[in-house]
Amino acid sequence: MATSTEARKPPLQLAAKLRRVLGGQAGWSGFVLQIVFVAALVWIGYEIVENARSNLATQKIASGFGFLSNTAGFAVSQALIPYSESDTYLQVFFVGLVNTLVVSLIGIFFATIIGFIVGLGRMSPNWLLARIAGGYVELIRNLPLLFQILFWYLAVLATLPQPRQSISLLDSFFLSNRGFGLPKPIGTEAFTAFAVAVIVAIIAALVLRVYARRQLFAKGRVIAVWPITLSLLVGLPLLTALVLGKPVTFEYPVLRGFNFSGGLRVLPEFVALTLALSTYTAAFIAEIVRAGVQSVHKGQTEAGASLGLSRGATLRLIVVPQAMRVILPPLTNQYLNLTKNSSLAVAIGYPDLVSVFAGTTMSQTGQAIEIIAITMAVYLVISLITSAIMSAYGWRISRSMGA
Repeated sequence: MATSTEARKPPLQLAAKLRRVLGGQAGWSGFVLQIVFVAALVWIGYEIVENARSNLATQKIASGFGFLSNTAGFAVSQALIPYSESDTYLQVFFVGLVNTLVVSLIGIFFATIIGFIVGLGRMSPNWLLARIAGGYVELIRNLPLLFQILFWYLAVLATLPQPRQSISLLDSFFLSNRGFGLPKPIGTEAFTAFAVAVIVAIIAALVLRVYARRQLFAKGRVIAVWPITLSLLVGLPLLTALVLGKPVTFEYPVLRGFNFSGGLRVLPEFVALTLALSTYTAAFIAEIVRAGVQSVHKGQTEAGASLGLSRGATLRLIVVPQAMRVILPPLTNQYLNLTKNSSLAVAIGYPDLVSVFAGTTMSQTGQAIEIIAITMAVYLVISLITSAIMSAYGWRISRSMGA
């Protein structure tokens, strides 16, 4: 009876039932295939680890991370945190990490500014300015980055005069082929109070800005907070300095022998790497900015002009905020590329993470697997953090524009 009932069902219902049955079988088979695939990956990883461990044991090479507590025994030309030759390899790692982060952050800052200026310059109605910006983009982005690093280091900075013939400014700043010497600030007893005053002034200025924006959107009231903000940012720290005394004193560089001692010294390697990373990445950012601005309908520009806004105000207030949704994803990629490209510092001897940790430390300890794994993990974490920050910023822009 059931068979005759099934036979009397319309063909479309039978086909639908058949698809459900086959779909369920396909789902189970897909699940089984995923389990098999994961198991195969785990087995391959286990074999690789065991093979590496047995090879290290055969060659009598110690494994593990115990080497990080051993004494490094070598100097680093630039250490932004306390370091001496008697410190451990772990401290070397932190020195290299800080140097990498500093050159990356400064490079990102200048690359963004240069990129936006050049990108907007390419669309300028001024014929000469547009051609200069276009020539910059075509020249810089088509030359290898390593070549540009060597150019700044060997062809520009290496041609500066010796320290004895250095270029001096106010007998406090000295430029030579050994670097750029400048006064070193040293905090006094009043520095802590001065820093607290600066932080309080910044927080108060931000609170005032938020209050003014809420009044504008809620009641249409325009409140000029910049005089109060300026008074807070300047007046509060200045008052603290007048009451408690100077927050900092300065140690000036002095020529002794064939080089300067004292003060701060910016290495030529750092300058060359920063210039190359900034200008090279800026060429790509400029094209990203140009594409983002051109993605905004020209009616927006016409609307700004109809309101009496200048071209600059129209770009700043109307066009660029809308273009940021298009600019941000490729801009994030350029930030990631700049951070990873900083590893080319090894070519000119700048002590970044790759140079002092994956270079000198690995050659001394022979812990290649551990050091390479740590270095890879660091660059991965930096990239993920950068992506997360840019994604949060993009979400904020989309939310503010109601997208």
